[in-house]
Amino acid sequence: MPPWPPCLQPTLTTARRATVFSRTRCLSSTPASPTYEQGQHEEEPSLVVVGGGAAGVYASIRAKTLAPHLNVAVVEKGRFLSKVKISGGGRCNVTNGHHLEPMGLARNYPRGNKELRGSFFTAHGPQDTMRWFTDHGVKLKTEDDGRVFPVTDNSASVVDCLLNEARRLGVSLQAGKTVSSASVAQDGKFVLKVEKRTADLVDYINANYILVATGSSQHGYSIAAQLGHSIIAPVPSLFTFKIADKRLADLAGVTFPIVKAKLKLDGVQKSVPELTQTGPMLVTHWGLSGPVVLRLSAWGARELHQCNYQGNLMVDFVPDIHIEDVKRVLFHYKDQHAKHKVSNTFPTEFGLVKRFWRFLLEQESLNGDTHWASMPNNHLNAVAFRLKQWTFEVVGKGQFKDEFVTAGGVPITEISLGTMESKKQPNLFFAGEVLNVDGVTGGFNFQNAWTGGYIAGTSIGTLASTSNLPEQQSCFQL
Repeated sequence: MPPWPPCLQPTLTTARRATVFSRTRCLSSTPASPTYEQGQHEEEPSLVVVGGGAAGVYASIRAKTLAPHLNVAVVEKGRFLSKVKISGGGRCNVTNGHHLEPMGLARNYPRGNKELRGSFFTAHGPQDTMRWFTDHGVKLKTEDDGRVFPVTDNSASVVDCLLNEARRLGVSLQAGKTVSSASVAQDGKFVLKVEKRTADLVDYINANYILVATGSSQHGYSIAAQLGHSIIAPVPSLFTFKIADKRLADLAGVTFPIVKAKLKLDGVQKSVPELTQTGPMLVTHWGLSGPVVLRLSAWGARELHQCNYQGNLMVDFVPDIHIEDVKRVLFHYKDQHAKHKVSNTFPTEFGLVKRFWRFLLEQESLNGDTHWASMPNNHLNAVAFRLKQWTFEVVGKGQFKDEFVTAGGVPITEISLGTMESKKQPNLFFAGEVLNVDGVTGGFNFQNAWTGGYIAGTSIGTLASTSNLPEQQSCFQL
């Protein structure tokens, strides 16, 4: 067991502050001075939430709601709910409203799809999340693709709701501080080293419970490892594909409502059904993006990492039309539009935009001024084949806006999903992306955070509320 920091043996006085959670009454608008009667502090249960993201803040609210006397502090090295603020282009994709049944919902998690099929989402699913935000004043809307946003189309609605509710309950929100290490004392409590980023200040604090909800931050993995957990090496998930064909830059901004894309990777012998996806695709100035590409990047995250993000992407631009029907349409256009230029009159049945049609002709070395009557049949067959199976060379990965999702973290097998408590260390809990759970785009990663945070907060609040302690609301001052 790691030794106690010298500052905690045997007194609380040191050159740098070292405190058991100092208690400040939250019943007055004027902050009271922290007290240091050691016996009083040791009697009061305390929770430190490491990480001020969606899972951490949601869990703190739930725990404090169930156990008002529980001292709850959320320690965040940066800004609270920073990923919530930028998600969905600043609108915040709260959850997904089209996948409400737990089994179907779990299929949207490349890591965790088997484990989450049980009672996880039953405890707190998308409908519960939407109900919670609605009950707390955030009106929501569900868009055609299932993504749920606040009607304000502004993530500040969600951020302000969560932070205001946490403050109202008496949760202490500590920004600009980092929990740099954690150990277990002889009395079973946790000892955490908390450092302030902007000053030479260190606190050693005790806590009855810890919730690690640090997302994909390395320091969260470090704390988990210090407390006995193994870590699955994290790799990026949810990213765009860089494509070798620089001519694609001419199509930047073109969107295809539905394509079928299959990812082929050298050295990956097994057949992975999820490496074939159907959905919208977007052409960018560096390659390909959109939901279909992001889903492929998520399901193939580890395989892509092993292949140094190189492989082939085969795209079917008309997945609902058989190749023989594609040929039939093209030959029909040749007969019906013989006197028209092929660049100006093209099959609208395929849902293609003019820019892409011209680009397609160029790939077959066809002059756009050629008339349909002069189009060789072998070129028509080649165009049909390219529409059904166009192979792009993937040479690297890009980013998905400002968001960053990883595959990896604390193995799910090392926690109890019914409580989110560690199987290795009592009173240690995890929630969110610090676990080896990640979802595809569409609100699924946030739903994992809400559900995990709710379950962890419920477990901690229930444990704390069963203690025979004064039910007195209080907060921390570190």
